[in-house]
Amino acid sequence: MKTKKAQVKTQQMAFMLLAITLFLVLAGLFVLMFRFAGIKEVATALEEKNALLLVTKIANSPEFSCGEVYGTGNINCVDGDKVMAVKKNIKDYEGFWGKGVSNIEIRKIYPREETIICELGNYPDCNTIRIISGEIEGISTENFVSLCRKESEEGETIDKCEIAKIMVSYEEIR
Repeated sequence: MKTKKAQVKTQQMAFMLLAITLFLVLAGLFVLMFRFAGIKEVATALEEKNALLLVTKIANSPEFSCGEVYGTGNINCVDGDKVMAVKKNIKDYEGFWGKGVSNIEIRKIYPREETIICELGNYPDCNTIRIISGEIEGISTENFVSLCRKESEEGETIDKCEIAKIMVSYEEIR
């Protein structure tokens, strides 16, 4: 009789240890789940911030920037003629703007017309310059810029600036 009681007590203790271990494991997983729940949101916010910084960096890069050509050293001023030259030689700039850039586009804001993609033959009578034209995926961000170019009017060279939006799509890092 005593050995049966001892066996029952040993089994009870084994089940209790197993139950306590299982409870602690589940409680630990529950705590970890709440602890790491916000990491994806923080990573997404950081990627969006990086995309916005990339837009500003691209607008002010020497390949796009107006510099002193139009009388002032404005930030967020994009030279349309330079952009078209970069577009023509885009293969030389592969990977220049970093990994993950899938689309770079500059679109005139006013006047709002149907989308006319800029090519060398129809520039400047167009309203959308697609520098890198990939699929728009991941995080897409935009910033307003001045799109300027030199234009000849009545035999005189004038500076013509228009309001535009530069848009960059940046692939999400998984």
